[in-house]
Amino acid sequence: MPILNRAAELQDEVTAWRRHIHSRPELLFAVENTASFVENKLRDFGVDEIVTGIGRTGVVGLIRGQLGDGTTIGLRADMDALPMTESTGKPYASTTPGKMHACGHDGHTAMLLGAAKYLAETRNFKGAVAVIFQPAEEGGGGGNEMVKDGMMERFGISEVYGLHNMPGMPIGHFASRVGPIMASTDEFSITIEGRGGHAAQPHKTIDPIVLGAQIVTALQTIASRTADPLSAVVVSVTKFNAGFAHNVIPEQALLAGTVRTLMAENRDMAERRINEICTHLAAAYGATARVRYARNYPVTVNHATETGHVLEAAADVAGASKVVGNVDPMMGGEDFSYMLLARPGAFVFMGNGDSAGLHNPGYDFNDEAIPHGISYWVRLAESRLGA
Repeated sequence: MPILNRAAELQDEVTAWRRHIHSRPELLFAVENTASFVENKLRDFGVDEIVTGIGRTGVVGLIRGQLGDGTTIGLRADMDALPMTESTGKPYASTTPGKMHACGHDGHTAMLLGAAKYLAETRNFKGAVAVIFQPAEEGGGGGNEMVKDGMMERFGISEVYGLHNMPGMPIGHFASRVGPIMASTDEFSITIEGRGGHAAQPHKTIDPIVLGAQIVTALQTIASRTADPLSAVVVSVTKFNAGFAHNVIPEQALLAGTVRTLMAENRDMAERRINEICTHLAAAYGATARVRYARNYPVTVNHATETGHVLEAAADVAGASKVVGNVDPMMGGEDFSYMLLARPGAFVFMGNGDSAGLHNPGYDFNDEAIPHGISYWVRLAESRLGA
């Protein structure tokens, strides 16, 4: 099954939806206008059941097939934008200063709406398809909120699938893998307390800047000397704030950064080693160091059987030569991970062509990808539900 004729016919209409959403970006859980747009479209399509307010501002539509009873699978798209200023200059660019769709969630939402329209028209499957429109992927954990709100149980979802566009991958290409596909995303902050004084008399101080520099260097040994060289661990210090004058050694220094891993045991190890390094180095200097470690999104882990379904559906649409079945994992994070902890499923990347990178002010979702995404969702749903 190549691109559906109906998906190609829908491209202009879905593109208009996408550009409408793009021009009106909303952040985190405050996606009321986008959610309302989605709800109204689902109602226009004749979707059997529409529930709003799941995970605060999420929307779920249930489409029942006409081929009899069966299971329910979930197809998920994210709706939120980023706190950035757009520089594309497109006619449909963001009309809200400081907010833009720089990660393609406008495209994800529009493609899933296109698939929902097709599935509601044809209903050529058993059981039901739950189309899931999620808020707050960009740091708010909206996926977790929808799971905690009982979404899986309420709709009887037995499998769940997600998709993300990928700049640099050709249009019409897909990629996935069994196991970890995206990293956990933890954050840490370190408060170093020394003893301030005159910069000309450092011997009378406990310099938190020197200690902070030692900590920054020592933290790099977590990946290079503690973790298995064949495993992926990233420890990046991204903030170092201290001091206010040329001739004053300050009392305090503040460090912060992120930890990314693809294995739960490395996540535990990194947290433990950050605390050990900071505590013992501070003691050696006669200072103190307090660590705050926050665990955010877990590792996104694709289930083996469901990844097979994803790759098969992608190959049916794109051809086997355009599907990579063992793509390298990414060290970015994704809160679809929470849904994969709740139900078996898989996450797939889809080509966005030669565009600016994600989270770049010049990024724009490529509308030429729309019929490919719609066709993929339809093929996955119909193949999983016995069409």
